[in-house]
Amino acid sequence: MIKLGLTGSMATGKSTVASMFGKRHVPIYDADKAVHKLYQNEAIVPVGKAFPKAVIDGKIDRAALAGEVLGDKGKLAQLEAIVHPLVHQKMHEFISFHQNVGQKLVVLEIPLLFETGKAYPLDKIAVTFCDDQTQKQRAMARPGMSEEKFAAIKERQMSQQDKIQRADFLIDTGKTPDQTQQMVDEIIQTCRALVND
Repeated sequence: MIKLGLTGSMATGKSTVASMFGKRHVPIYDADKAVHKLYQNEAIVPVGKAFPKAVIDGKIDRAALAGEVLGDKGKLAQLEAIVHPLVHQKMHEFISFHQNVGQKLVVLEIPLLFETGKAYPLDKIAVTFCDDQTQKQRAMARPGMSEEKFAAIKERQMSQQDKIQRADFLIDTGKTPDQTQQMVDEIIQTCRALVND
């Protein structure tokens, strides 16, 4: 089974591309969704101990948590030390399940794949990218986004150029949806062929 990492900078179309893999019945592990679920379950107690102000009515309030850690590298590292092992555990469970049912390809959508410095069990990496202007337009259209927040997130992330250099596959999301789907289909074909070799 090929484990394909899918990453890219903020607002470069990762979720859109992941859904294109999903359309072709490729199982997707979404690290962000895994974090959302953990924030509703297993992560509440450990995160609450470290960041009491982030827990409101027994639940982790993402906006309150972001307010606590954004721009503070120490606090961010503390949060990541709590959450990342839990996310990894869920990912390994996902991989084992799909390996056992005979899947040839799974996609692991990991936004901060290169930034976290963690070793992921990947065979290949696909990177989404678009021009800087398109990226900023897409990001600024998101609810709650500000110039300051955009700059802070961008500063935390490796440059698009550096990510592109580390990729096995490139997906230009500045193209039409049909062209992007075609790129995805070619990657699926290539990866499945590797399993059959």
